[in-house]
Amino acid sequence: MSTSVAEARRLVLTRLRDWEFDQEVRDNAELVVSELFTNAVRHTSSDEVRCELRVYGGRLRLEVADQGCARTEPRARLVSADQEGGRGLMLVEALSTSWGVRTHPSGRGRVVWAYLS
Repeated sequence: MSTSVAEARRLVLTRLRDWEFDQEVRDNAELVVSELFTNAVRHTSSDEVRCELRVYGGRLRLEVADQGCARTEPRARLVSADQEGGRGLMLVEALSTSWGVRTHPSGRGRVVWAYLS
């Protein structure tokens, strides 16, 4: 669906408006896709990062798939107040009802997903 963070945010917001999701879900989805997409670009060796949206039982499932292998599996971690980064997955955890990681169906890369209500 997308190849850049800005484009992913724009496409997600457009789709969610079309699907008539409320402003809070759109705002949360914008932050979540920004964090997940940025992590995939920054921490993997992917030539392409893709974002997909699905609706299951009124809940939004947002997925960001990469092609490359990161050294570690994505996980939220505690950071000190003076650290500049490292809060993205804590934000994803706070804004989503659940999130996780699975191996990409191709066997190359990962899919990080989050459910929003």
